[in-house]
Order: sequence, then C-alpha cells, then structure tokens
Amino acid sequence: MPLIYGGFGLVLLALWIFCLFDVIVTAEEDCRNLPKGLWIMIVLFLPEVGSILWLVAGRPQTVTRPGGLPYKGNTGRFPEYDRPGRFVPSNPGDDEEFLRRCRERAEEQRRAYLEQQRQAEKNQDQ
Repeated sequence: MPLIYGGFGLVLLALWIFCLFDVIVTAEEDCRNLPKGLWIMIVLFLPEVGSILWLVAGRPQTVTRPGGLPYKGNTGRFPEYDRPGRFVPSNPGDDEEFLRRCRERAEEQRRAYLEQQRQAEKNQDQ
C-alpha cells in the first residue's frame, strides 16, 4: 500500500512541476481567465488543485508558437520558403532581371561612395 501512495505522490509532484513550468513559460497574453502572476500563485500554493485548474481553465487552448521557437518572427505554421503566397519567379528570366537590377544599384552606390570620398579628400586638402 505505501508503494501505491508513493507512486501517486510522484505523479502529483511531476504534474505540479510540469504545470508550474508551463505557467512560467506561457506568455502573459496567452493565459486564460486570470493574470499570469495569479496563476503562478495558485499553482505554487495549491499544488494539486492549482495544477488541475491550470490545465482546465488557464492553459492556452492553442499554441501560438508551433515548434516552440521563442523568437517573435515566428508567425505561424509554415516555414519561410513553404509560406503560401510567397513570390517564386515563374521563369528564370524574371530572377535574372532582378539580379541585374541589384548589381546595377550596388554599382551605383559604390560610385556615389567613391565620389563622396574624393570630395572629402579635396575638402581636406584645401
């Protein structure tokens, strides 16, 4: 009989630790029904009841960051290159045109920078 109580106690301890960490890592705006700080207090001071309450009434219903990526740029279900509506050139010529314009713009910026450097050197010499 003590073995059953000990196993049950370990399960409750694991549930409490899981819920406590889950409350802590959940974003403030994702907590339901109560503020995050209050949920932490409930789970911390009422381990069994608080853990069950968190799972039923406080935990977010949907995960806002699938994959668990913590950065704000992660906007949803699709990896960057599989995102619907992403522009993909329909033929190789479109991509070549874009690259040509990028090279021209870079060359134009390089020329402007060199001209600024020459002007700065002239102004220093005078």
